[in-house]
Amino acid sequence: MEKTPLDSDIRKASGVRRVLAATRYSLQGLVRLWQEEAFRHEVIAFAAGLVVFVAVGAHLSDYLIYFVLMLLLFAVEALNTAIEELVDRISPEISTVGRHAKDLGSFAVFCLLGANSLFALYVVAVRLWF
Repeated sequence: MEKTPLDSDIRKASGVRRVLAATRYSLQGLVRLWQEEAFRHEVIAFAAGLVVFVAVGAHLSDYLIYFVLMLLLFAVEALNTAIEELVDRISPEISTVGRHAKDLGSFAVFCLLGANSLFALYVVAVRLWF
């Protein structure tokens, strides 16, 4: 069988080594994401939300839902950052397609920020007024 230009001599890890490699790649992604001011603000908001939940006596289920929503927000923020990196690399000049890609990623983050905020407000309202 003849090698094509897309073939590689690099052997992929398997088993536990693959899991460890994937974990390392994920942590590298987290380090890169930490450079984004928006992500750092979201982490601060997460911590502030936890403090508010403790103060109002939120239920365990509220914490679970909030935690899942925040993980989704962090994931979408990471994808948005990846989109921005790719657009900047592939199309450094200003283009309509590049702007649309970035705007759509930003809108996805905005939607989850809204969902997280609404949920936190709901929890506070239920605990304080009902």
